[in-house]
Amino acid sequence: MTTYVYGIAHADHPLPEQQVLGVGDPPCPVRIVRSGELAAVVSDCPDGLRPKRRDLLAHQHVLTEVGGAGAVLPLRFGSLSTDDDAVRDALGEHTAHYKTQLADLDGRVEFNVKAAHREEAVLRLVVDDEPEVRRLTEALQSAGGGSYPERVRLGELVANGVRAREVQDAHTIERTLAPLAEQSAPGPEGSGWLVNLSFLLPRAETAPFQEAAHRLAEEQPHLELLVNGPLPPYSFVRPAHSATDEETRERTPEGSGRG
Repeated sequence: MTTYVYGIAHADHPLPEQQVLGVGDPPCPVRIVRSGELAAVVSDCPDGLRPKRRDLLAHQHVLTEVGGAGAVLPLRFGSLSTDDDAVRDALGEHTAHYKTQLADLDGRVEFNVKAAHREEAVLRLVVDDEPEVRRLTEALQSAGGGSYPERVRLGELVANGVRAREVQDAHTIERTLAPLAEQSAPGPEGSGWLVNLSFLLPRAETAPFQEAAHRLAEEQPHLELLVNGPLPPYSFVRPAHSATDEETRERTPEGSGRG
């Protein structure tokens, strides 16, 4: 049966005393596959695995439970290998790479920040901040709606104002939060957000970041700001590349991710 890989740890990394269950329905028991100085946290992979909420949460639950005993390099949902032997081969081939990654990310967590505009609120800002938009809006209201070309012109001005505001707000969010993190990276793929960034922080030093995000949401009520974390530092794991990548590879089913 195909082996599902949750993450990579040092060889002496233990499993929790109580059994941890992973993906699948029924959930598959989690085990450790060891090779040299490294170990992989794995389970059997059920047939037809898809990124359903239950399994996405199970993936994260395994990393949280097993990570309580020390550093675990998290892999994204859908990381599969042909079998346990292929996992051992990959651990042996990429030992130096994975050890460096474990050292770099030990004690680190990820916060993902997404932002979108609250439509009515940002339109009010554009009207208030752009004199030409305000003038034309008032003129059309006085004229009972105005002509079609005038309405088209207003629509263009408003759209341009919204786009400019998106750029401005994205810069504000990154400028406010990035200095409080060790690294930042694009977040998981998704649509509809003007900002989707992940930030790497020491686990013990997240309070200033969370407080700054909270203040930003209060000061910019036209923004819908979603802060998700602490998470395993998925976005900061560098993949290992080699000729054997076809044996142990990260296959992400369509639509998967952390949301």
